[in-house]
Parts: sequence; structure tokens; C-alpha cells
Amino acid sequence: MSDGADKPTEPETAATGADPPGSGPGGAGPAGASGAAAADAARQARNGRNPEEMTVGELVFEISDRASVLVREEIELAKTEVSEKVSRLIQGGATAVAAGVFLLAALVLIMHGIAWLLNDLLFDDNVWAGFLVEAGLFLLVATGAGLYAWRAFKRGAPPTPEMAITEAKEIKAVFDDNEEKS
Repeated sequence: MSDGADKPTEPETAATGADPPGSGPGGAGPAGASGAAAADAARQARNGRNPEEMTVGELVFEISDRASVLVREEIELAKTEVSEKVSRLIQGGATAVAAGVFLLAALVLIMHGIAWLLNDLLFDDNVWAGFLVEAGLFLLVATGAGLYAWRAFKRGAPPTPEMAITEAKEIKAVFDDNEEKS
């Protein structure tokens, strides 16, 4: 039997930092709604009051709650951006390693081909041409992989959360405009 004593009240939820259902990244809010919109819907469903009906203390709590949701979402956006760029850097690094392996193989074959070339110059054999053609193919593969790695590094470096920084600047500009109006 449950008498409701085990459910946290609204002030307890705020004190423990628990988010209302549907708020934050990955919340189960309305389809297509952002974390803040889902949090607004959950708050209105919870207390059923519009901002015009709230006291000053409740409005201050609401503003601080929305600001904390906004900060959490900005942090999540920054984490996502950085992880995508780090992933691109890792992919470019792995491709660069593969390019190095092919380059090393090409160098081994070129050196082996030069050795056979010297042999043919002295003894008139034609075995060296096959080694040089094979080395040329390895160089082509290494060149393609190296170009791919270079483009991956160029796209991913430096790993800064550009969208999050732009969003934070826009939010700061809105707050600055509001302060000037006051």
C-alpha cells in the first residue's frame, strides 16, 4: 500500500537536482521537443499554472531552473561536438598509420627492385621491372590514404565546440540587450 509518502514533492525534487520527466537530453518529452520545451510541458502539467499566476519566488525558481536546463544542454552540445571532432582526428590518425605502412612496404620494394636492377645491369636479367611496378602501386595506395588522412585532420582540428560557442555568444548578446533595456 502506498500513501504517497515515498514520492518526492516539488521542493524535494528541486533540492535533489532531479529533473522532471522529459527534461534534459534524451528525455521522454513530446516527440520532436527539445529538453527545455519538454521541461516546460512537464512543469505546466505538474503545477498547471501560467507564469502570470506565479509569485515572484516561483518565477525566480522557474528562471533559475530554465537557466540550469539551458546550461546543461549547452554542455551536452559542446561534449557532442568535441567527441565528433576527436572521432575524426582518430580516424585520420588511423588512416595516416595505414599510409605509413604502405609507404614502408613501397620503400622495401623499391629497395629490393633497385637491388635487382643492379643485378640486371650487371647480368642482363629483366626481373626488376615487376618489383618497381608493385612498388608504384603501393605508392599510389599510400598517396590516396595520405590525402584522405590529411583531409580528415583538416576537418577535425582543432577540436573546438563551434556551435556551442556560437550559441553561448548569442545567449550572452540577448542578456546584454536585456540589461541595456533595463
